[in-house]
Amino acid sequence: MRLSRYFLPVLKETPAEAQIASHRLMLRAGMIKQASAGIYSWLPLGFKVLRKLENIVHEEQQRAGHIPMLMPTLQSAELWKESGRYDAYGPEMLRIRDRHDRDMLYGPTNEEMITDIFRSYVRSYKDLPLTLYHIQWKFRDEVRPRFGVMRGREFFMKDGYNFDLTKEDALHAYNRHLVSYLRTYERMGLQAIPMRADGGPIGGDYTHEFLVLAETGESEVFYDSEITDLTFGDRQIDYDDVAQCEAVLEEFTSRYARTDETHDEAVFAEVPEERRRTARGIEVGQIFYFGTKYSEAMGATVQGPDGKPVEVHMGSHGIGVSRLIGAIIEANHDDKGIIWPEGVTPFHVGIVNLKTGDAEADAACESLYKALEAKGLEPLYDDRDERAGGKFATMDLIGLPWRITVGPRGLKNGVVEVTSRRTGESEEMAPDAAIEKIIGIYAGL
Repeated sequence: MRLSRYFLPVLKETPAEAQIASHRLMLRAGMIKQASAGIYSWLPLGFKVLRKLENIVHEEQQRAGHIPMLMPTLQSAELWKESGRYDAYGPEMLRIRDRHDRDMLYGPTNEEMITDIFRSYVRSYKDLPLTLYHIQWKFRDEVRPRFGVMRGREFFMKDGYNFDLTKEDALHAYNRHLVSYLRTYERMGLQAIPMRADGGPIGGDYTHEFLVLAETGESEVFYDSEITDLTFGDRQIDYDDVAQCEAVLEEFTSRYARTDETHDEAVFAEVPEERRRTARGIEVGQIFYFGTKYSEAMGATVQGPDGKPVEVHMGSHGIGVSRLIGAIIEANHDDKGIIWPEGVTPFHVGIVNLKTGDAEADAACESLYKALEAKGLEPLYDDRDERAGGKFATMDLIGLPWRITVGPRGLKNGVVEVTSRRTGESEEMAPDAAIEKIIGIYAGL
């Protein structure tokens, strides 16, 4: 993409309503525009990152054996009345009526709808285990939406639902989701700590939230500092192996880590004092096991091995995809702008032409641009006739992790400059070497 042809409405001034870094930088970098309170249009740069995160979530869900589908945003109230949640859910749920005076709702979650789908088609225990998921826009009418996409009313979310014959099978599905989430967040450059949480309106005794530590987090969290030394890395997991998945759960949840809702001061006191930490955290996902809560209420049964009907055990598992963008920025920014991790950057590298119109500089930039594209990378070429300072400020603001700067002076010496956005360190090298360096950085992602 050439910046002269791209729609990137960056702002020099910080909008007054932006209270935290991610909201401020997403507005300034031309990623989003507020449509109404807690509802945003996703402009090209923001939409590009959103799709990158969505693809990572899809890849890791399907790696774990989960099956994608899509359910509607508008749901019939009848299913929610059947489960008993229509009145219990609260004012966060947007209730509406259609022209035939039928009660409808804009889905905040999909337990009822997926249970209805399951009971309509699945009859035998031989069809289990089964995990279905989708990624879809949802709506919760927050009383006070704030912090941009971190606490909006409309949001993009992955929610998945497992159906199993026994509690033991369902808890394996729970563990499988925890493993897949750890992989997902690390691919995005995040450390998301699983913390014991409260079931809330979803329900269930087994539930963990995944929280990213950040000063602007809305949850107070308490944890053993040893947990921040854990990484999943590139280990290979057989998702059908019960013991393997259980071992990962034990590794990442055996140390104390809880939100303020489940914090137990007496248990926390057992952690060595030098390892006790209190911080703020941003919730980016949650997993639940809730047993037969919905299958019992809605008659979701299968024929068991003995021929008798069995109520299936269920769980639900969510990742806030749009919210994740805010969390990534909160964890990766400086006073100049965003610093994207390589795994989620909207463009792999920025090319800055210091003298647009200079034949040699133009030709060198074109050559770099085409060579990187030929290798399957997406460069953003700033070919505008602007001053160098403005071009650097734009690149710093939008946060591409690498920049290649091309100018007549360097070209006379046969070099371009490669700069890391995270460290600020620059290195001069031949254009071919710069291409190979960028290709090497992204080769393993």
